[in-house]
Amino acid sequence: QVQLVESGGDFVQAGGSLRLSCAASGETSRINLMAWYRQTPGKQRETVAQITAGGISSYDDSVKGRFTISRDKAENIVYLQMTSLKPEDTGIYYCNFGRVVLGSRSLDYWGKGTLVNVSA
Repeated sequence: QVQLVESGGDFVQAGGSLRLSCAASGETSRINLMAWYRQTPGKQRETVAQITAGGISSYDDSVKGRFTISRDKAENIVYLQMTSLKPEDTGIYYCNFGRVVLGSRSLDYWGKGTLVNVSA
């Protein structure tokens, strides 16, 4: 089992910055993909950014150039640095740890989320 705890969400004005953290505990040795998702009212949960165990990152087009995902492997923390925030970035941000091999997900863990609210 893996437990995930997100933090760092806050109320911020457009143009501001936030750094989200996801602290993992438990058995993470088989995890090979870590990601941040965003949930907004009326929309499906969407992937914002993800990073592999090897350090390869990818981003949704809406956040490219503004958000950076990173990982502190020793501390088992995944970060999401968010800059130039826009009102449309508002939502609950969830951390996800999983194991994906050849497109098949065998492990899937979620945190409880942290709220980011960006005002115009």
